[in-house]
Amino acid sequence: MKCKLCGSKRIKKISIEENYYFCTNCELIFIEKGAEPSEKQEFEIYKTHENTHENEGYINMFKEFIKKLFIEHLDEINEVLEYGCGPGPVLADILENKGLNVTKYDPFFYPDLKFQDQQYDLITSTEVFEHFQDPKEEITKLIKLMKPNAYLAVMTSFHNQIDHFKDWWYRRDSTHITFYNLNTFKYIENNYPLQIIKTDCEKSILMKKT
Repeated sequence: MKCKLCGSKRIKKISIEENYYFCTNCELIFIEKGAEPSEKQEFEIYKTHENTHENEGYINMFKEFIKKLFIEHLDEINEVLEYGCGPGPVLADILENKGLNVTKYDPFFYPDLKFQDQQYDLITSTEVFEHFQDPKEEITKLIKLMKPNAYLAVMTSFHNQIDHFKDWWYRRDSTHITFYNLNTFKYIENNYPLQIIKTDCEKSILMKKT
């Protein structure tokens, strides 16, 4: 068994309902290969989410995400990719209302692959990284879609090491299979053409292509 991000064999098994592994090199936590939910299982769970324009808390979450991470960089941004936008693309609509050109992609709800034909000034990926079955492949793909000096804004709850993982609410969603913390993103910074610009060390991080 190797880490799905860095390839290290320095991993520790975390036995809960399913087997998870903690990488002592990059601190990624991931479910064992073969235990990931099927596309059908994922889709059935996604359909139960109330991520719509009628959910005021959901809208405010995105407004805070923009304000916290990249509002001061909006004058550098024109083309945006909302990667994994879900059935109710609230963030995409908020950014469009700010005058940005937003391309929406979601494998279930906006599956058009034309987004791969261009590059972007900003890629937003909110509550998506935790679903990656192959984070190395996904991060490599996102970087290729970024223009030079483009931004990658990510929202995903950071784990607090393995001692707290068993009782952590965030891992109880069966579609959440890959978990990161600040050290994981520092590994990404050191091994990919990305620089950490800003993070709250809890659930959001902004990186810039170098």
